[in-house]
Amino acid sequence: MENDICKVWDMSMDEDVALFLQEFNAPDIFMGVFAKSKCPRLTEICVGILGNMACFQDICMSISKDESLGQVLLQRLCDSDSPTLLETSRLLLTCLSQPEVANVWVERIRENPSVYDCVCFIMSSSTNVELLVKVGEVVDKLFDLDEELMLNWIKNGTCRSVGPSVDDSPEELPDFKIVPCILEAAKQVRSDNPEGLDVYMHILQLLTTVDEGIQAIVQAPDGGKETWTLLYDLVCHELCQPDDPPIIVQEQKTVLASILSVLSAMFASQTEQEYTKMRKNMPLIGSLIRILQYMEGCGKRSVDKSKESEEQETGKADLNEEDFHLKILKDICCELLSNMLQELTKENTLEGLHQGHLNEQTCSCAFQNLLPLYFTSVESFLEVLREADQTLADNLEKRFPSLKVHT
Repeated sequence: MENDICKVWDMSMDEDVALFLQEFNAPDIFMGVFAKSKCPRLTEICVGILGNMACFQDICMSISKDESLGQVLLQRLCDSDSPTLLETSRLLLTCLSQPEVANVWVERIRENPSVYDCVCFIMSSSTNVELLVKVGEVVDKLFDLDEELMLNWIKNGTCRSVGPSVDDSPEELPDFKIVPCILEAAKQVRSDNPEGLDVYMHILQLLTTVDEGIQAIVQAPDGGKETWTLLYDLVCHELCQPDDPPIIVQEQKTVLASILSVLSAMFASQTEQEYTKMRKNMPLIGSLIRILQYMEGCGKRSVDKSKESEEQETGKADLNEEDFHLKILKDICCELLSNMLQELTKENTLEGLHQGHLNEQTCSCAFQNLLPLYFTSVESFLEVLREADQTLADNLEKRFPSLKVHT
């Protein structure tokens, strides 16, 4: 039976087969399976077939409008079987990606408090990287679609008071907080799945688009130290490293933009938490400047390539069109760097010079990218630098005459 139904699962990727299954009420048959079957493999296959069928717009609309089926599918998120959870997540992501029915699912999820607990439980406890990535994509899509739902989840599921009562056995579940769960999942996927890390970093970035999200990050029991440490470690020790070719910034631009955006929001919200101490920020400043240097390298390579084909229309288009995502990364990088440079003391600067994070080349790169928009920050840093290394400060003034006029 398993072999036969697996053949149906494979065939359901074909639209004609999917329509045939829909015509013969396959979703209703699967509802019976979900209600009575004690075989996890059978449940997984049935959800998988529905997931394939949902790839086609008309069928997706039919599945989505079936309230009973929708409720049963959301209950599958509380399943203990990882393959079933994976297929359920795929199905939800498919439906949330269809603009015609996305709001139906967002509202349904908002009214089911058990979804919050089940998703948090998966993120905080699963070691299945494929499942974590798919669940992360669902959460990312949900937060991107609906800020109200994101706010509810940030506040630890205040949507529990909305909609029908659902028995989710709260005595058996910890009191989940969304940020620690996201961090735990990110740690699990970071080494095995770069795309998954990108997803979870983007979820954190979405949290920082609202004040409540920033507060949830920096007011965690550890004062945000775990979040800062993870992101700091990624930037300083894993992504865009000195032994990487500059082109690596193209590959990592979206995940870097998300990480730096969160760090920037945290830095702007800093109080006296240990993670903001300047002694730990010099390597981060060095990494920010290296990212800018690598982007300059990519820019030169892009211009050279365009010159070779300047007589071709596509070449001209490439020359005039700036990489949108690289521009976003540059803007975020410059904002964070300017804020950090402005906070440096003489002691921090001496440490940076000693460790090699600051020298004439790196400072020139920083000034080149920060001026004229962040003139005040550069001017403030130059005054501190003059106390630490007068010669270096003088050389930089000669290279950037606009600074000398104002000193």
